[in-house]
Amino acid sequence: MIRRLELTPGGPTGRRTLAEEAAAELHELILSGELPSGTALRLEELAKRLDMSQMPIREGLRRMAALGLVEIVPHKGAWVRELSMEDLRDTHETRLSLESLAVRAAATRFSDSDASTARAALAEHVRLSKLGDNIASRQAHTEFHFAIYRAGGSRWLPRAIEPVWQNSERYRFGSRQTKARIEQTRREHQAILDACLAHDEEGAEAALREHLEGAMQRITETMERRSKQ
Repeated sequence: MIRRLELTPGGPTGRRTLAEEAAAELHELILSGELPSGTALRLEELAKRLDMSQMPIREGLRRMAALGLVEIVPHKGAWVRELSMEDLRDTHETRLSLESLAVRAAATRFSDSDASTARAALAEHVRLSKLGDNIASRQAHTEFHFAIYRAGGSRWLPRAIEPVWQNSERYRFGSRQTKARIEQTRREHQAILDACLAHDEEGAEAALREHLEGAMQRITETMERRSKQ
């Protein structure tokens, strides 16, 4: 079972509050592109769409704002934050800095238990990707990375990474999950895991950077193609 991250909408597994349910629904609508960047988020419309009152919707929007996915301006309203090349580069550079620190820390103290958790998440990510279950696959992908980052023992690094990670997830649109792409991603993840198992700090960082740079290149190419249409 994939454990939800502490700051991920929906909270821990189990019964959700209405606010948590609203946050989870809004989260998926934004990441899936059903609520595209720049969309005005009106409480009355969202309440009707999600079939709940405006109060949990309002709290859900605050949680999305805390993750950087939504912009809220008092007396003006709320909207889904815009996607842009500038924001993508900023997000990418921030992830490189924070996640490099986290994976190096993980490599110094990676345990058999950490490896078991990461392996299970990676296997689940591959399985779900092959099934075309994008939502569950995305959660398994998140759990793989954060299983490694938590292994570093820092209380704050995973929390610092979370909002930047969530923003980067919005840019994973339109990626075709071919067999070749799934296998390439699996190899990249396995390289990160192997380096951590070997307690190779430099190797773990190099494997992570290669993984993130490859994703950045694919997203950039997709955005450039879309801008020309």
